Amino acid sequence: MKRSILGVSGLAVAAVVAGSIAWLGFERERAPAAATAVKGAPRAAIPSPEPAPPAAGRIMLSPAQLDEAIAAGLVDRPVKSLLDVPERMTYGQFVWNDRGVAPGPVWVRVDLGSQILSVFRSGHEIGTAVILYGTDGLPTPTGKFPILAKLKDHRSATYGDAPMPYTLRLTPDGVAIHGSNVRWGFATHGCVGVPKAFAAKIFDAVSTGDEVVIVSERAAQKNEVSAR
Repeated sequence: MKRSILGVSGLAVAAVVAGSIAWLGFERERAPAAATAVKGAPRAAIPSPEPAPPAAGRIMLSPAQLDEAIAAGLVDRPVKSLLDVPERMTYGQFVWNDRGVAPGPVWVRVDLGSQILSVFRSGHEIGTAVILYGTDGLPTPTGKFPILAKLKDHRSATYGDAPMPYTLRLTPDGVAIHGSNVRWGFATHGCVGVPKAFAAKIFDAVSTGDEVVIVSERAAQKNEVSAR
């Protein structure tokens, strides 16, 4: 099947398509200056802020940009930064950068309209890749899915013992994210196919129960129209 690739990083794809959110070109806000201690006043315990990942290779989002993204329906939870992918990705390509990102909740966003998958940890995008997805006869389901099982060396019981390395099962009937030969013109039987090396990284990053959000092409088109 012929599929178009916009090939920009993760959520930035939806923002560029919608034309409503400029992820680039903003000034990063300076951290507020530390308050001066009052002499003789008791010192309250101040929790240490979560260390931010290095800014290099990242686009930090302002609160206003996040509010705009949530209002446009591009995300449904806080996102602090996106990976800065300067060039269009194509089939088989991915970016992974979790340097300095603190441990925390992990979730995955799959955008069928742009053929892009993004992995987030502690609100920061740590990985993004071009994907394959299901044909019209066997479409990839949309919605929110907890990861039901992790199967490192799985093979399909339905499609001729086909290898499905680093399987993350999403539905009882076998829809999953797994390593694939991601090439132009290829499709899946409903699963989300990612490059094998990228699949290995996701496999190590997620746990059973972590949420995968799959957004449809129609949803992406609806956001594009409503943002105009």
